[in-house]
Amino acid sequence: MNSSSQLTVSVLMAVYNTPFPLANRAINSVLSQDFQDFELLILDDGSDLALSLQLLQICEQNQDKLTYIRTQNCGQSNAINRGVHFARGKYIAIIDADDEYKPHHLSTCLEAMPHADLTSSLTETIVNHDDDYYVPDKHDFKKNIHVDECILFATLFGKKEVFKNIGFKNMYAADSHFYEQAAEQYSVKKLNIRTYVYYRNVSNSITAKLKEAQYSLA
Repeated sequence: MNSSSQLTVSVLMAVYNTPFPLANRAINSVLSQDFQDFELLILDDGSDLALSLQLLQICEQNQDKLTYIRTQNCGQSNAINRGVHFARGKYIAIIDADDEYKPHHLSTCLEAMPHADLTSSLTETIVNHDDDYYVPDKHDFKKNIHVDECILFATLFGKKEVFKNIGFKNMYAADSHFYEQAAEQYSVKKLNIRTYVYYRNVSNSITAKLKEAQYSLA
């Protein structure tokens, strides 16, 4: 692949010991997009060797679309920040390794780009219980808010310069902080679309652990 050629979209996926079937589902959802001028950078954030080898094998099988980059564990925010510097796309998209895109996610996000530098969107949220629609409020961890009220990391889509100039902090609600910082310099917009499938039925997520802490303090 010619590393100097520019693509339209670079999709970034940070992976840290996500079960392989889930990571594979995420990868396949990107490969199945109805818009195909993209690259997918798989940012292995120091996963166990067995998973790393499985991810590397998929990248070898799809060298025209996938690039594998491994670093020592540094957290999702830092992994994404590093990935931005390898990206060849005009625009940056993100996907969590345990989620997936609907087939028209990238094309739908691109339609909004003439009107904004950075967008976020709503999600099709998969839960086990209605309570899972709610996550800890960044201003008060004892309170919960609906996911539709949040800026969700992996729904962010925008011009690469925004991601290069702002960057993510290693903190809870890094996505919301990034969006607020971007809004001070760029045109931002939250889209009323649900082309991103967000699996909230994952028991070991950051938000799930914070909610467990709420109950232990109650």
